[in-house]
Amino acid sequence: MQISRRNFLLKGSLAIAGTALLPKSLLAAAASKPILGIQLYSIREDMKKDPAGTLKQLATMGYKYVEHAGYSNRKFYGYSATEFKKRLGDLGLSMPSGHTVMRKDHWDTAKKDFTDEWKQTVEDAATVGQHFVISPWLDESLRKNYDDFKAYMDVFNKSGALCKRSGMKFGYHNHDFEFSQQLNGQKIFDLILTSTDPALVAQQLDIGNMYHAGGIALDIIKKYPGRFELMHVKDEIKSAKGEMGSSYESTVLGKGVIPVKEVIDLGKQSGGTCYFIIEQESYQGQAPLDAVKVDLQIMKKWGY
Repeated sequence: MQISRRNFLLKGSLAIAGTALLPKSLLAAAASKPILGIQLYSIREDMKKDPAGTLKQLATMGYKYVEHAGYSNRKFYGYSATEFKKRLGDLGLSMPSGHTVMRKDHWDTAKKDFTDEWKQTVEDAATVGQHFVISPWLDESLRKNYDDFKAYMDVFNKSGALCKRSGMKFGYHNHDFEFSQQLNGQKIFDLILTSTDPALVAQQLDIGNMYHAGGIALDIIKKYPGRFELMHVKDEIKSAKGEMGSSYESTVLGKGVIPVKEVIDLGKQSGGTCYFIIEQESYQGQAPLDAVKVDLQIMKKWGY
């Protein structure tokens, strides 16, 4: 995801060890057809201008599931959790997952407890119908030394326990730094996977973000089978402007360098992936809504 998204998320927020550990809702999803949705950041400007009308267009295209990136001040795109759930439901949509950054200051080290703001975030996620509360960022200050990082991974697990009490699961979504930065000689991504309890912390693998930092999705799924309950389905092309300061940007599925179908098939077969979330952040001159319509058609052609 590009730098603008990082700022957007930060401002907006001011695989399984065994199926016996999964909530019943997730077991049901695993037993049925994979869930195909869209990350609403893909159409962020449309959601900003007309969230109700944009959601209606998505429903008309054939989308059934959405993932938010627009929660702040206890509102989803300007609506309370109850209001947004009803608006989604009226269109035949639901929102099993959403992105809200869990900031460092959401954990009160003195009280050894989460702040009211994070508890309310979890409460609102449950009200709107989420199964996953996903944080798509790890503060830079927590990536500078191993001890601080490890301590915060315990906070990840505690957030998982908090979410579990509301019938949900905490999750983490990668960008690029997890593959380009190391602590104690290990990539941050590997440390996250080995330092979190898979029964409490889900992983959402963004198969595009990692590419320019050396992350190869197929290799990662093989290395950590069963650990990726959710996936951001994305393709990448070379670009002069790029995303996240790289020389790549996202594009329509199947048009870029990522072997997308091979990756998602492996995710379904051995990665533990039930939720496949389309995300496209750059459009090469195409209207965002037109782009995500094509993405959906391609995924359906692939059998999803």
